[in-house]
Amino acid sequence: MTDTPTRPEPNAFNRQVIDALRASGGVLTEGPFAGAPLLVLHTRGRRSGRTYENPMMYLELDGHVYVFASRAGHPDHPDWYLNLVADPAVTVERGGERYPARAEVLDEGDRARVYRLQSEAFPQFAEYQRQTTRVIPVVELVRAG
Repeated sequence: MTDTPTRPEPNAFNRQVIDALRASGGVLTEGPFAGAPLLVLHTRGRRSGRTYENPMMYLELDGHVYVFASRAGHPDHPDWYLNLVADPAVTVERGGERYPARAEVLDEGDRARVYRLQSEAFPQFAEYQRQTTRVIPVVELVRAG
């Protein structure tokens, strides 16, 4: 028996995206995310201690990598966001590379600027913000030492 918590399976759709992303070296050429910048974020469950994997779009800007806790405009924050707030030590898979990182939630000034840029590049993010009363957090994934 190991002390490492078991990994719960992502839902079927996320599993397909993660598998396709890994098989392609980090770039999807088919499906709803074809050509979109995608990564897999590994977080530790705030209650379970399990490792969770979530595929998500990101924005790379001036050497910084950002993800968006949009949950497609849902009124509640996604679990992965709540997990990284509780434990900001994460792992990132991007472009065929895997590395440890620290998740840092942006303050409102930086958040607004980065979210605006993501919304300009991918208009669905502007729609997500319109659909909810919560401010959608933006998180920088800072590569660990």
